[in-house]
Amino acid sequence: MSVKYVPVQWNRFKWGYDAVLLAGMAVFLWAFLRIDAAVLGHAREVSGPIRNARAFGACAFAMMTIILCIGPLARLDARFLPLLYNRRHFGVLTAAVALSHASLILNWYFAFSPAERYQTVLFANTSYAGGVAGFPFETFGIFALLALLILAATSHDFWLAFLTPPVWKGLHYLIYPAYAAVVAHVAWGALLDRGSGTFTWVVFAGALGVVVLHLIAALKDRRGVRPETSDWIDAGDPATIAEGRARIVILPSGDRVAIFRHQGQLSAISNACAHQNGPLGEGRIIDCLVTCPWHGFQYEPRTGRAPPPFTEMVPTFALRIVAGRVQVDPTTAPPGTPQAPVPIPGAVTA
Repeated sequence: MSVKYVPVQWNRFKWGYDAVLLAGMAVFLWAFLRIDAAVLGHAREVSGPIRNARAFGACAFAMMTIILCIGPLARLDARFLPLLYNRRHFGVLTAAVALSHASLILNWYFAFSPAERYQTVLFANTSYAGGVAGFPFETFGIFALLALLILAATSHDFWLAFLTPPVWKGLHYLIYPAYAAVVAHVAWGALLDRGSGTFTWVVFAGALGVVVLHLIAALKDRRGVRPETSDWIDAGDPATIAEGRARIVILPSGDRVAIFRHQGQLSAISNACAHQNGPLGEGRIIDCLVTCPWHGFQYEPRTGRAPPPFTEMVPTFALRIVAGRVQVDPTTAPPGTPQAPVPIPGAVTA
């Protein structure tokens, strides 16, 4: 948390998270390299260097697919929330795997070219208007690799502070066009290799899964909006909010409010963490403080203020309970504005 915040703090969970990532990557590569060629759809056995390159390429695609599934899964089921933690390491490792794939490709397909290999990969095929079959699918891969390297290079908190959170967040939306480029790159390359239809189906299935999960999560978020004729927004039955957890409500303006239950009382703060716009409502209350699930930034639920000596603040919102329903005032109070907590009828308060 600002002031004395140290971005790289290794703990048992981080070591375990990274160990699982590395182990999963190793198992994937080992399994891929030993899958029979007929299963992969090859008409004949491919050479070792080609298989190695495809293994790293398939691994990078699988890792990107998982990364893009974590967000919507966490919004659909709180049990996936721990996967959000340390997700930037996942992205950096994915960039490293993709770079390994590109290096293997360059060292095999373009190593014996009369021109320099980096020039060859750019100019060996320039048939952009030559139809689908002859389109240079390498272009998609180059774009995706550059995007992944940019995201990995700017993942450190220094860039978050230097670029400002809105710019940093906007930059990291590159993951979506990068993923679309990877889908095009792998599918197009498999399409040109007429004997490997398995790759094409696997890629399309993964991409479809990402799209479907995002649509389901978006629909769930939409159902959280219940416009009323009054200025106050209905947020449902307060008794159904779990102790120490929150319900996220989307205001007509599009802003999200996290309504937390603590010691039988309700308080509402902005859902966006002041550090990196992390989803506070997907976190929980630890030691009486709302704790962001991304990097552990904490806020007092009644005031939206970080505990001293930290200075972060988030906006707060007024609440009331009418006819057994909790309602939130859509008017945003300035960051750090105290709001009186609302007791839940029948709940035990401390």
